[in-house]
Amino acid sequence: MKITRLTTFLVPPRWLFLRIDTDAGISGWGEPVVEGRAQTVAAAVDELADYLIGKDPRHIEDLWNVMYRGGFYRGGPILMSAIAGIDQALWDIKGKHHGVPVHELLGGPVRQRIRVYSWIGGDRPADTAQAAKAAVERGFTAVKMNGTEEMHFVDSYAKVDRVLENVQAVRDAVGPHIGLGVDFHGRVHKPMAKVLMRELAPYNLMFIEEPILSEHLEAIPELAAIGAAPIALGERLYTRYDFKRVLQTGGVDIIQPDPSHAGGITETRKIAAMAEAYDVALALHCPLGPIALAANLQLDAVCHNAFIQEQGLGIHYNAGNDLLDYVTDREVFAYESGYVTIPGGAGLGIEINEAYVTERAQVGHRWRNPLWRHDDGSVAEW
Repeated sequence: MKITRLTTFLVPPRWLFLRIDTDAGISGWGEPVVEGRAQTVAAAVDELADYLIGKDPRHIEDLWNVMYRGGFYRGGPILMSAIAGIDQALWDIKGKHHGVPVHELLGGPVRQRIRVYSWIGGDRPADTAQAAKAAVERGFTAVKMNGTEEMHFVDSYAKVDRVLENVQAVRDAVGPHIGLGVDFHGRVHKPMAKVLMRELAPYNLMFIEEPILSEHLEAIPELAAIGAAPIALGERLYTRYDFKRVLQTGGVDIIQPDPSHAGGITETRKIAAMAEAYDVALALHCPLGPIALAANLQLDAVCHNAFIQEQGLGIHYNAGNDLLDYVTDREVFAYESGYVTIPGGAGLGIEINEAYVTERAQVGHRWRNPLWRHDDGSVAEW
């Protein structure tokens, strides 16, 4: 079997899909994207195609190493996301070739379903209580919210009070036993992270995500010592070598690699195994489309330390199109009682509506994340 073509599709709301074709008539799908840099990743996929055309798509480990090591420069969000989507598509092809889901090729499932959480609210954490209540009414047993808006290195207690008011409102709406993750989104610097984590301790949070940016890992043990909640991070880390430093530094309880950013199924499986050796849990990052979610679920099936899965159905970014618009079977992601069933079809377990993908690719998108500034005019973390 030989790879004959790689085709990317820029589709709304902010996604990039990839189809890899072979001379055996089997095609595989992947989702290589950096949110806000989709065209750049598409260019990287096109460059990597020079290494791939004519190769056997079943030699995934070797092709992964060729893409990662063969260009001399390596790592980072663009290259690793391009590799990720290609890797997903190669696993999809291999599963379809053998007529089994990817997780069967990775040793077989350790679970049949996994708990999922729903995003509530938007970029700014306002009116989240009603959204949390609605999510629970739809069957979710866990939700995640943005914790804060712009926050300077040292900021006012008025902003701290607003964070606490928002979290309290959600707790009041859903009760004490619904899992509640609070995402600082890297918007908070260490001085204010220490304040917020101390003040959030009474709310029994499921986790606090990205309390500070991952480039400041040396401060994580200091924050972990406050003991407010388990610390989660990792969506902006891309290789096992990035996560090696996380695990060696300590203080992180949950890693969140994104299989559309962190080298795909091949690399993310290795990252998860490393974390298991440190008794660290896995909660894969996935606010993306249906191919990304399918790849995540194939990994959840085989990673013993996976405990919950992010999913983007209905989140605020999905204007115009949502996950289920691009699959032929809208029941393939079977949500029930706060869980989603691992797809059991061949490959990634989903069938893409190619005609609709082609149609929407004519529309495309040019999604960019918001640009925020502090009151003094300096750029704020989004």
